[in-house]
Amino acid sequence: MSGVAATGMAEVPGAGYGPGLGRQRQASELRVIATPGFADYALLDSGDGRKLERFGRFTVERPESQALWRPVLEPGVWLRADATFKASGADEDGEGGRWRKNTAVPEAWPIRVADIAMQCRLTSFRHLGIFPEQLPHWEWMTGWLRAETDPGRQGRPPRVLNLFAYTGAASLLAARAGAEVAHVDASRKAIAWAKENQTISRLTEAPIRWILDDARKFVARELRRANRYQLILVDPPKFGRGPNGEAWDVFTHLAPLMRDCAQLLAPGRAALVLTTYAIRASALATDGLVRECLAGRRGITESGELAVIEQSGGRLMPTSLYSRWMSDETTL
Repeated sequence: MSGVAATGMAEVPGAGYGPGLGRQRQASELRVIATPGFADYALLDSGDGRKLERFGRFTVERPESQALWRPVLEPGVWLRADATFKASGADEDGEGGRWRKNTAVPEAWPIRVADIAMQCRLTSFRHLGIFPEQLPHWEWMTGWLRAETDPGRQGRPPRVLNLFAYTGAASLLAARAGAEVAHVDASRKAIAWAKENQTISRLTEAPIRWILDDARKFVARELRRANRYQLILVDPPKFGRGPNGEAWDVFTHLAPLMRDCAQLLAPGRAALVLTTYAIRASALATDGLVRECLAGRRGITESGELAVIEQSGGRLMPTSLYSRWMSDETTL
């Protein structure tokens, strides 16, 4: 299970509804949501700008610029990693590079995540097709959706929009929890990978629409069609390209996209989750953006960081910023 730790990083006095917040309830602190991993994933050790992880039966070593401390485990443990990623050029913080396989690591291998299976691969941009630190988001989401699909609530299943949806972990877990899902990604390869995960998770009949599109264009069309979603997940890259070469820059395009997403939320019970990676910003920035976009609705905004708890030393490895908005059900 995941651990949730509230931190006093940014005490904000006067919690409640107030000037500049519209109808938003103000949180009194940023939070750190940390996970120790799960049966098929662990952060074994970290330090000196690297991290050692286990995905299923294979261990991998990757760059991690935020591992400013020293490793705890002996060097021999690190040397036994099944694969090691070396960044290209002098920029260790860049995502491009190459893997060196030290053992017979297959082209793909499955791991279990909650109620689904995901295929891991050694990609040229250092990732393996899953972001384990998002497990707390997924656990929260499935609980929220199962409450929404409770037989006591009337109507059709909740609709989930997953933007920048990558290999589909959140989409599959949402479908498993009873939602209808629109999975939007600009990469044909990522969608094909997500469909593989759907197959090995035995969810081929799940109500998931696989949509190859630019996120901004898709959201704009959904607004024109007057479609609405109970839950919207936004997990953008720092930079990217749409299927037709459309440029994405998180500092330029995130704010207008979030304003459109706020309009796509269904009236009544609804939620929105934003996660941002590898940007030089604070959780206060995304918190302020989400509050502004949803200032016209009563709700609760929670913001902070996602982290993974290291096995060797118990240190928290920061991974990303998040902001999560939920309608205030006491006022619906």
